[in-house]
Order: sequence, then C-alpha cells, then structure tokens
Amino acid sequence: MDISTRPVAPSPYDLLPVVPSFTVTSEDFVDGARLDDEFAHSGGNTSPQLSWSGAPEGTRSYAITCFDPDAPTGCGFWHWFTIGVSAETSSVARGEAAPGSHAARNDFGNDGYDGCAPPEGDRDHRYIFAIHALDIDDTGVPAGASPTYASFVHVGHTIARATITGTWSC
Repeated sequence: MDISTRPVAPSPYDLLPVVPSFTVTSEDFVDGARLDDEFAHSGGNTSPQLSWSGAPEGTRSYAITCFDPDAPTGCGFWHWFTIGVSAETSSVARGEAAPGSHAARNDFGNDGYDGCAPPEGDRDHRYIFAIHALDIDDTGVPAGASPTYASFVHVGHTIARATITGTWSC
C-alpha cells in the first residue's frame, strides 16, 4: 500500500467547538512554511521558539501542543503537550520548556518535545503548534498522562486557541 495516496486529514481543531483566536508567531518558521531540520526527530530534535499575544481576559493558564494530523495512524500523532503554562508567560524559547510547566507524554512515549518524523517518502506532514488559553490554573492532568487524555480534559476549559503550522517531510 502506498501511504502517500491516503486522504488528507483535517486539522483536529476544525472538529472541536469553535473558540476565539489570538496571535502566535515563531522566530524559527513562518506559518505554512517548511520547518528546518533541527526541529525534526532525526535532526536536532529541538522545539521551535513560539511567542503569543492577545489571549482573552480570563486566561488563567496555557497548554502548548504540537500535533501531526498527517501521520498514517488514523488518529494523527502528538509530538508535544505542555501543561500548566502560567498566564503571565507569552513565549517559549527554542529547545526550552515553559517555566513551571509539565508535560503529558507524547506519542513517542516521552515527556516533552519530539520532532517531525514522517515515514520516508511520504508527502509533507503538517505540524500544528497550538497555544490553548485555558480558564483554569490547573487541569489536574498529571505529568506523563497520555496526550489524548490531556486534550480531552483541556477541551472544556479552552477559551481561545492560536495555531501556527510548519511542514516537513523526509
């Protein structure tokens, strides 16, 4: 079977309740552009820098995620799920975690960021980096929880979401 002929998956955020947006940017890539190899699992395996602004009043914390809807799994692939980011935080440096935050387990089985890793020869994959503005300080999601569980808990507390997408293929 040629995995590159499968249908293009939607963004998972198109399937969730609509929430307002705000702004997220990166010093490392432009929305829709190819990510540098340093952000790939086989390269530097480094998370990109992200900055955000304009989250709504009532934001009490953030979650930072990276999701690949194009993984040939039928359910996408979580590369990063950071929980408990302070409402006073407005950026995360390249290769760093937000101070005071903790991570849900990614689909590699690790805590923290693991980079782009599509199957060799597959089409470009989209890596959707999202900043989720939450209406609570602590969702109660423990460190090392599955990203699907963390997402399930966060969806009812998301009051706004900002996304920026990079692409990458082998």
